[in-house]
Amino acid sequence: MCAKDAAKAYRPFCSKRCADLDLGKWLSGAYAVASVSEDDADELAIALHEQTAKKH
Repeated sequence: MCAKDAAKAYRPFCSKRCADLDLGKWLSGAYAVASVSEDDADELAIALHEQTAKKH
């Protein structure tokens, strides 16, 4: 995140702060993995529904 050298305990980050900032970006949707299929959203919705049904 800040371009400092990585610390062994937080590799590949320099600190817990930078690791937490990166995690926050993933959780907020700031980072995304590109999709090549238009059906991915439908497949994800089905998978989420199946997982939810198994828990109840």
